[in-house]
Amino acid sequence: MTTLELRAVTKRYKKDTVVDDVSLTVADGETLVLFGPSGAGKTVLLRLIAGVVEPEEGQILIDDEDMFDVDAEHRGVGMAFQNFALFPHMSAFDNIASPLTVGKRSVDEIKAGVDRVAKLLKIDHVLHHAPRELSNGQKQRTSLARALAGSPPLLLLDDPLRNVDAKLRFEMRLELPQLLAGQGATVIYVTQDYKEAMALGQRIAVLAEGRIAQIGTPEQIYLSPKTIDIARLFGDPVINCYDVVGQRDDTGVFVELSKQRLSLDDSKANCVDKNSVLGIRPESIKFVPENTPGSIPITIEAETPLNEKVVTLALTEGGREMLISRPSGTVAPTTGNAFVKIDQRALLIFDQTTGENFVDSSEIDVDRGVAA
Repeated sequence: MTTLELRAVTKRYKKDTVVDDVSLTVADGETLVLFGPSGAGKTVLLRLIAGVVEPEEGQILIDDEDMFDVDAEHRGVGMAFQNFALFPHMSAFDNIASPLTVGKRSVDEIKAGVDRVAKLLKIDHVLHHAPRELSNGQKQRTSLARALAGSPPLLLLDDPLRNVDAKLRFEMRLELPQLLAGQGATVIYVTQDYKEAMALGQRIAVLAEGRIAQIGTPEQIYLSPKTIDIARLFGDPVINCYDVVGQRDDTGVFVELSKQRLSLDDSKANCVDKNSVLGIRPESIKFVPENTPGSIPITIEAETPLNEKVVTLALTEGGREMLISRPSGTVAPTTGNAFVKIDQRALLIFDQTTGENFVDSSEIDVDRGVAA
């Protein structure tokens, strides 16, 4: 069993606070994704856990043992660095084998261990090459293979697919969850790619400016983002946002878009009489015939095919842009005037001043920082 707990961990470099009062718990065998933009503090947080750098404040506990003054090599942590950190004088095989060699495994165990992860990561054909002979993608996978080879109980992966080509990256998104589950390790996985975060993480911790902005399952983060900024980080095309004012009448809570009433459930009642931002995911908007009740008139400006989907850029009657996403092969208007209907169950509503979701935060977060 391997658990990880961070308690109010803070790291500063001179006057800059790069990790700010971060607390979270990762359960045994869980894969937690640290997601956020560049500079959010993700890599520094991994280095703190690994023991490469020490925090100014807070505690890091592995299996309930405080890691204060415990050197990196004694923490039972495997790490794949974003910058590869391969030994230049060693072949790819020897780089991958290094944790097994340190563990004093037999020659046969070392070969079997290296071959296993090398085949999974599709680098078995370059095992005898020096790092300088490898492409960046091969270096990245060699670094990942080295982290996996020793079967560490706690695995820290710093954007390990960043330099991998698009095809292999897609394949690895499918294969990595099985690979990590087979390791039985507790995993912290860093990425800036929201699709990767949603594909690999049992939970996602969104980092912003060194702080945890939200923790939840991929579904909770996507469907109930805590802030408008988080909503914008997840989704392609990006979420549609419109300034509105929440209203209420005898039939319930609603907002208006293009003179059309959009009903909100009672959990969003805090938006009434407040300047708000209405969030509509592009896939929640469907083309409908003109006479459909509740339809909104639009003017189509452009259409872009994106492999599995088609994205339409349109304008509402008031001249506001609207992005509409539909599966490829779906019949829909491509030019001129058209009508759409919005799935009102999927509407999000945020405070225009603070950016906070009007739905109570207890309905958004899974026990903050604690694995379900």
